[in-house]
Amino acid sequence: MNATRRLAIVGTENSHAEEIVRHLNVKQISPHARVTALVGEDDARNRELAELGGGLPIVPTATAVLGLVDALIVTNRDGALHRAQAVPFLEAGIPVWVDKPLAAGTADARAIIEAAARGGAPMTSYSAVRWVPDADRLEEAATGIGEIQAVTVTGPADPASEHSGIFFYGIHAADLAQRLAPGVPGPVEVERSGATVVARYRCGGVPVTLQLVTPDDAGRVPFHAEIVGRHGLVSRDIELDADYVEPGLRVFLRMLESGVPPLDAEVLLAPITVLEQIRAAL
Repeated sequence: MNATRRLAIVGTENSHAEEIVRHLNVKQISPHARVTALVGEDDARNRELAELGGGLPIVPTATAVLGLVDALIVTNRDGALHRAQAVPFLEAGIPVWVDKPLAAGTADARAIIEAAARGGAPMTSYSAVRWVPDADRLEEAATGIGEIQAVTVTGPADPASEHSGIFFYGIHAADLAQRLAPGVPGPVEVERSGATVVARYRCGGVPVTLQLVTPDDAGRVPFHAEIVGRHGLVSRDIELDADYVEPGLRVFLRMLESGVPPLDAEVLLAPITVLEQIRAAL
C-alpha cells in the first residue's frame, strides 16, 4: 500500500467511528490511510468528528462518495443497515470493512459476501473483541491444556436492543467463541435464566456455551471466556482498554495492503447463524 488510501465512514453514531478517526487522522498509526469523508447528517456529532479528523466533509449518503474513496468502513450499530451500505461499494470493486455485526441475519450476510465475490473486492467483518490482546493470550494459553473439550463465553447483550436486538452486542461473544472454537455451528439450544440468555451448540465438535447478560443501570458484566481442555483449563476476563478498537483496525489496514481478507466466508457467517437462531428462539 504505497499511496495514501482515502476512507469513508458510514455509521458515525457508533463510538468506533470516533476511535477510527482518532487513530488514523490524529495519531496516524498508518502513513497510508486516512479518513477523508463522513457519511450522515450534518449534525453536532458529525461536525465534532469532522473537526477531529481535520475538517472532513460530511456527505448525506454513502453512494455520494462512491468513486471518490478507496475503501468504506461501515460502523452502524444496527446490522440491518449494513447490506444496503456495503453492497454498492463491493460490486464496484471497493474494499469494505463492516464493523460488527456483518448483518442482522444470514440472508443479508450472504448477500454482502456474494457482492464481494462479484466485485472482486476484499471484504471483512468482525468484533473488535476477537483481536484484543486478552483474546490472543487466552488462545495461546489454551495450547497447553490438551484437546479442547468445551468453550464458554460470557458478555453483555440485550435481546430488546433497538439495534436488531441480540445482534448488536451479542456479536462480541459469538465472534470470540468462533475464534476459540472454529467451525460450522450446529443447532442452537436457547434458554432464559433471569436476565441472561444461555445458548448452547457445537462448533467443530466442541460444545460451546454463550451467556449473554442484559445490562442495567448499575452496569454490565465483563467479557469473559473459559476453555476446558483434556489436561486443564484457562479462564480470564477479556479487557477492553481505551485503544481496544486499534487491533481490529490494523487487521483491516493489512487487508487493504495485501488484498487478502483475514477471515473466510464460513467464519464470517458462523456467528451470524448462531445469533439468528438465538433471536428466533426468543
